[in-house]
Amino acid sequence: MIGRLHLRRLAPRHLSHDSSGVTLVEFAFVAPVLILIVMGIFDMAHTQYTSSLLHGTMQKAGRDLTLENAGSRQAAIDARVRAQILNVVPPSATITFERLSHFDFSDIGEAEEFTDENGDGVCNNNEVYVDANSNGQWDANRGESGIGGARDAVLYTANVSYRRLFPMYGLAGMPENVNLSASTVLRNQPFDEQDRSTDTGNCP
Repeated sequence: MIGRLHLRRLAPRHLSHDSSGVTLVEFAFVAPVLILIVMGIFDMAHTQYTSSLLHGTMQKAGRDLTLENAGSRQAAIDARVRAQILNVVPPSATITFERLSHFDFSDIGEAEEFTDENGDGVCNNNEVYVDANSNGQWDANRGESGIGGARDAVLYTANVSYRRLFPMYGLAGMPENVNLSASTVLRNQPFDEQDRSTDTGNCP
């Protein structure tokens, strides 16, 4: 009986100096942060690799589109780019393509010209504009949809969107989807004369 009482008095003192199991408790605190960092590194590495692959594939597609028969090969070139990207992203990824043809390289990214009568920098109040892309409305980018004709400068863009491979985006405050874009600029072969005709319209 006396021995049991003695052990009970010593038990708290022994527990206060017992360090067995401390490593497991410490790992429980560190593990979530460590796992988050590791998954984040893999996620960034995969995104960077996908971006590099996308840019390289677009450069190759841009060279192919400068050939004389590029117009008839658009679908095949798009399919090749899509196949390359789907090698490293989920099958559910969304891949879209845009082609904007311009009269010259200097036109890329430029707005259609208009007569700014009220000086507000906005095409409005029935002001006259040059409808460079012939779509019946004023545009902030004067490029015309498609690869255009001879000698035209073409901005060819691929947009890729897919859900992140690692489920850590919520904890890290990152968006659920990865959105990548790559563009290449090319000039069509000069096998014909460019169409220099333009129409005018009135701003709303």
